[in-house]
Amino acid sequence: MIESMLLEYIQTALARAKYDIIEDDEEPYYGEISELEGVWATGTSLEECRKNLEEIIGEWLILRLRRNLPIPPLGNFKNCDHR
Repeated sequence: MIESMLLEYIQTALARAKYDIIEDDEEPYYGEISELEGVWATGTSLEECRKNLEEIIGEWLILRLRRNLPIPPLGNFKNCDHR
């Protein structure tokens, strides 16, 4: 059940991602989720950037859970205080 909740949170976060193209960069695709502080990724293509962003969100969630830090509410996740 927890795994499915994490996957749903990641998908909700990805739906909120904003992407830009950075000219003259080795990995020109840049994506971030403004509601999740410090969550951003780059890639050589939009698909690679999205995949990298998905991995970063998962790692970010695990770190927040391990450190007992709050997880910002997104979509149906209104109360994410797991402490």
